[in-house]
Amino acid sequence: MTRPPLRLSWGGSDNRLRTPDSRLRVSSRPSPSPLLTATAGRRSVPDVARLVPYPFGALVGRMFRELDETQAIFDLPARRFFLGDPAKDLGVSFHAHRASSPLGPAAGPHTQLAQNIVLAWLGGSRILELKTVQVRDQLEIPRPCIDMETVGFNIEWSQELSLHESLEEYVKGSMLVDLLVASGRLSLAPGFGHTMFDMSVGYDLEGIRSEPVQSFIRGMQDATPIVDRLRRQIPAGLRRYRDLDFRTRLSDTLTLSTFHGCPPDEVEAIVSFLLRDLGLHPVIKLNPMLLGRTETDRLLHDVLGYRDIEVPESAFERDMTWDQAAGIIDRLGRLASSLGRGFGVKFTNTLIVNNNRSFFPHTEKEMYLSGPPLHVLAMTLVGRFREHFGDRFPVSFSGGIDRANFPDAVALGLAPVTVCTDLLKTGGYGRARGYWEQLTSRMDAAGAATIGDFIVRAYGMGDEALGRLEIDVTSRLACRRALEDSGDLRAASGDGVYGRWVSEAALLNTRTYVERVASDPRYSRARHLRRPRKIGRRLQLFDCLSCDKCIPVCPNDANFTFVMPAMDVQVIKMHRGDAGWEASYGGTITIREDHQIGNFADFCNDCGNCDVFCPEDGGPYVLKPRFFGSLERWRASSLDGFHVGRRGPDEVIAGRFDGREYEVVAADDRLSYSGPGFSVRYDEEDPLGTIEGESSGEIDLTYAQIMNALRKAVLDPHTVNYVSCAVGGEWTQARAVSTKRA
Repeated sequence: MTRPPLRLSWGGSDNRLRTPDSRLRVSSRPSPSPLLTATAGRRSVPDVARLVPYPFGALVGRMFRELDETQAIFDLPARRFFLGDPAKDLGVSFHAHRASSPLGPAAGPHTQLAQNIVLAWLGGSRILELKTVQVRDQLEIPRPCIDMETVGFNIEWSQELSLHESLEEYVKGSMLVDLLVASGRLSLAPGFGHTMFDMSVGYDLEGIRSEPVQSFIRGMQDATPIVDRLRRQIPAGLRRYRDLDFRTRLSDTLTLSTFHGCPPDEVEAIVSFLLRDLGLHPVIKLNPMLLGRTETDRLLHDVLGYRDIEVPESAFERDMTWDQAAGIIDRLGRLASSLGRGFGVKFTNTLIVNNNRSFFPHTEKEMYLSGPPLHVLAMTLVGRFREHFGDRFPVSFSGGIDRANFPDAVALGLAPVTVCTDLLKTGGYGRARGYWEQLTSRMDAAGAATIGDFIVRAYGMGDEALGRLEIDVTSRLACRRALEDSGDLRAASGDGVYGRWVSEAALLNTRTYVERVASDPRYSRARHLRRPRKIGRRLQLFDCLSCDKCIPVCPNDANFTFVMPAMDVQVIKMHRGDAGWEASYGGTITIREDHQIGNFADFCNDCGNCDVFCPEDGGPYVLKPRFFGSLERWRASSLDGFHVGRRGPDEVIAGRFDGREYEVVAADDRLSYSGPGFSVRYDEEDPLGTIEGESSGEIDLTYAQIMNALRKAVLDPHTVNYVSCAVGGEWTQARAVSTKRA
């Protein structure tokens, strides 16, 4: 009877890859191998997920090569870019600067690495709130840390990179954007290239005044040394861009995060320092606890129905009260005005709630709520704030923004309108295009070609807003005629009146929207009970549904696809007998699909978001082939996985299976294969007839076959991924050209 083929499958409590004889296995988090621990200097701390920045030159090379060859950038298809609308001016002002759009990613996972910044920019973001930094830049964040299964929860803090790494990533992101604009390869609408970077810093005065944080801020204000160093890393094939006039003053605006119990007097002292000593334009990011216990519970439990979510009393005890906040804002506003600086507020940070989820580690007693319920809480605070202060201060916003409510937030005159939770869902950065489709549709319906005109027209409040202005009869009639005839409101009113008109309309729109948002059923718990579909099957190392949902939901673009031909891998074990090499067979391992998923370990921080949206169980970030960006990084880890590189003209793949380490070197059609207690060589097409070398025991060639197949797949000259671009650079591009010519 013919034996059925074997498949690589996961089973048991140790998450190890097994064939039925349990001899071939890959563990997701094994104990360090004896070979690893015996090698001095490779490991000194327990293995934790750590982000590793990618070389700038390789990023540049990949970005342009991918755009040319696949019409995508960092796995975002060009059809999902938003590059402006030639018929509309979508620009807004932010601290006297002009940005081409009000949209931005919130300080979080979407603005931590250089490629994240580019992806957000390609989605139409033009005010990018960079990931919050602080003096404590060696945090160990529990994993997993992001749960978007229903409304949105996380246990993240600030940056996961060191301060100098964060600064360099932000500079790299800015330079990549400059390169894209200068290249002319994008059909950018006129005027849609004006981009702002907003620093985000926390959480106390001592930390912000420390030299490491001050050095970071100085670097953001003058990045000339970093820019000059990085420009030399631009690949030779793109050397014409090395003398580009890159932006060196990245930012003079700063959003202060008041999270984690920053006392009211500390907040005031920090902003005073930012204004007086650093000459920055600051924004205070306030917390939803400003609503107070009674109003928070009423909205969250009684109105929206989230009775399963509890805010600990300590969250209110640690935060400032409304009266304290109002007093601080008034005093700081007067100080900023006296110094000629901009000053504003942002609503809001996430809401601290008790951790009642099984998704996060049980050691975490609190988690942070985002998404739809936060939208209602944050908008309620916007309404209260404007009732108190009018339009005296600019307001930026973050809280449950999506394609449906983005136009409303814009109609309230909020800028920037930043988003995080929605971009962590299926489609990732590509979801932002839907925001613009909704906004431009609403602008067309309102007869508005600019953001200011849209604010006046969006809710039909233009005439009432006009009635609040003290202007002469002639001007009033001209404004009303333009309003009724879909004319140019700025031209009809003049710059001075126009600004006041837009301001009054924004206040009226705020009142209208806030009155109805809490009763909108789309924010209620009943609308957010449905979880991402699971099919009850566990992921394997190879083969899956190939839905590719895990690619865009990763904010760092860590998951990627590659093509590896479907095959049957013969399980072969070799040993030396009296008559020479002898082979034993253990069936076949079947790889049924050519479309496979990999994980680039340097960009994966084990956040867990891909696991939430994957229809199969186990998590792509845990169970799919894990590739390290450098041999040193691979050696320093105890995780199973691979590193693909070059040694002279030869291609090399190092692999770790269940803690045991192996290496395959490909030189033409001959492979060298080494591992614990053996080192052999053989022809790839005839391993049994050509094998030679030394071994102290049995050799399993199955590992070599899998590693060699992976090497070929990820280094295919027509494939663009972080592994091939890190390995090859210009060499990979040259090989692709020669292959095409052949």
